[in-house]
Amino acid sequence: MIVWLNGTHGAGKTTTSPLVQRLIPDSRVFDAEKVGETLMDISPGLPGTDNFQHWPPWRRLVVETARHVLDYTGGTLVVPMTVLVEQYWREISAGLAHHAIPVRHFVLHADQETLRGRIEGDTLLGPSPFRLRYLEPYAEAARTWLHGEAEVIDTTRLTPDEAALRIAEAVKN
Repeated sequence: MIVWLNGTHGAGKTTTSPLVQRLIPDSRVFDAEKVGETLMDISPGLPGTDNFQHWPPWRRLVVETARHVLDYTGGTLVVPMTVLVEQYWREISAGLAHHAIPVRHFVLHADQETLRGRIEGDTLLGPSPFRLRYLEPYAEAARTWLHGEAEVIDTTRLTPDEAALRIAEAVKN
């Protein structure tokens, strides 16, 4: 099984994912961003883009990596990864379904003001124009398709531990 934690920057995916992993027996965190980082290291580089998710190999490699890890280890993968383009989510979820991998798709949500404050106040990464650019695309995806495709966990007033517990309880039921 895959527990996919979607949502934009500042929603709490990276912080929440290891907490979810500790609450779900036989689970691991798979950071699909590392697949994108590997593709960014190809030299000479792949065609220019502002986001590695636009490269079709990223979407297919995320599916194949998840499949192979689950074939090898069994259990559950917790995947903290923003996917705001509906077509990309359809490709990934269809690829996982093709391999009979069940997916519980959660969106960690917070209001725009909270997200902006978290991004601007991030003591690890610092304020990030890149991350701030995704606030409006997230709001648009949430309005048009994303919240209808997933179980929404509003993290505006939840601690990461509380969000993780809600996700783990939903997965167990």
